[in-house]
Amino acid sequence: MKLLQTPLYQECKELGGKMVPFANWEMPVSFSGLIEEHNAVRKNVGMFDISHMGVVQLKGKNIKSALQNLVPSDVFRIGPGEACYTVFLKENGGIQDDLIIYDQGILDTKEESIVLVINAARKESDIEWLSSNLSKKEIKISEFMPEGALIAIQGPESISTLEKILEESLSNLPRFGHRTITSNPNLINSQESIFIARTGYTGEEGFEFLSSPATAKSIWKNLIASGVTPCGLGARDTLRLEASMHLYGNDINLDTTPFEAGLGWLVHLEMPNNFIGRKALEKQAEVGTQKKLVGIQVLDKGIARKGYPVLHNNETVGMVTSGTWSPTLKKPIALGYVPSEIAKINTQLEVEVRGKKHPAIIVKRPFYRKGF
Repeated sequence: MKLLQTPLYQECKELGGKMVPFANWEMPVSFSGLIEEHNAVRKNVGMFDISHMGVVQLKGKNIKSALQNLVPSDVFRIGPGEACYTVFLKENGGIQDDLIIYDQGILDTKEESIVLVINAARKESDIEWLSSNLSKKEIKISEFMPEGALIAIQGPESISTLEKILEESLSNLPRFGHRTITSNPNLINSQESIFIARTGYTGEEGFEFLSSPATAKSIWKNLIASGVTPCGLGARDTLRLEASMHLYGNDINLDTTPFEAGLGWLVHLEMPNNFIGRKALEKQAEVGTQKKLVGIQVLDKGIARKGYPVLHNNETVGMVTSGTWSPTLKKPIALGYVPSEIAKINTQLEVEVRGKKHPAIIVKRPFYRKGF
């Protein structure tokens, strides 16, 4: 099957992006090098083409009431201009996908609007699942700006850099806040709508915005001219892992529940609303979990990767779900599932790397925390 290309594919190629297959897309894994890109985001500002992500719009009436049946988080806690991170669940409590819900309030058409950003690899199954659960509620499901380009600008200098280019004050936009702005005359398409949110996947300050390809290319070129470092999937992965952000298909999947994955804070069992997977999670909340996702630090230079065995007292008790060398902390870090009874800080473990055992220890997550 031919790989899909984002609207910024050519721009990435021209900047020397090394393209690789990812979730049916041809995406840049790196430009100048993983370490340089990673450090640019931690210390200055970097940008990512994330146009492969799924962006879905729900329009109609009583959307939140209908959507509440699909997620364990209280969606009525957010209002227009606000967003929340949550998960879709199966009946067994397993995670179908993780996503961000953006409340757009009432449109000019008098319809309510909710925007969902979902994972690229889960896009088709999520839309099919939404359709089967929401179609009878007279809610229209469509891709939001289907031909659009989605860019993430991340790092301590992201606000000042983006404010100059967009000629828009962003400092007053709270974290997980969002709004629609209009492009300025310095960009290729003046007075065009740009959806912008103060969200990201790096553990740093930052924004994500969605616009037409022409406007996105114009902003992209302005960002490059401003000295912003283009970053690929490699740096995105090391950044999110340092911040202990979950990667679907690695750290969470249909066989893991929010309680097992350390996402219990997303489950609001105190609300009276029913939702898919509630009974399974109520039972798990009562009796506990058999496994838990933990942060692991390898104590020597062995780098744990996905699928590597995790041992305790010379017995294999779990496996690594994500692992890398941390450019910021300068040590090997990983996430992995272990039995709940040993999932305690400072528990001594071993990780088997290519047949050799390396000493490791359970540590507090996240590995890196930015003080916003």
